[in-house]
Amino acid sequence: MTEFIKMDIFFFVTTLAVVFLTGIVVFILWRVARILRYVEHISKQIALESDAIRHDLAGVHSDIQKGKGRLQSVFNFFGTRMKRASHNKK
Repeated sequence: MTEFIKMDIFFFVTTLAVVFLTGIVVFILWRVARILRYVEHISKQIALESDAIRHDLAGVHSDIQKGKGRLQSVFNFFGTRMKRASHNKK
């Protein structure tokens, strides 16, 4: 009879340990999923900003090729970058 009690205690403790470890693994996976969502959001923002910078630089390049306002086009580029940066902070 004592062997069955020992078996029951062993399985009870093992079940508790498995449930506890499963909870920890689920919590860790949940946190990793949240971090990956934040990374995806940040990478999308970086892609959007790099596209905007590429578009601005194309405008500066075309202005320089046309020969109009070389220095002015550079100032316009940095001006639009500052406006966009201040708008994104809001």
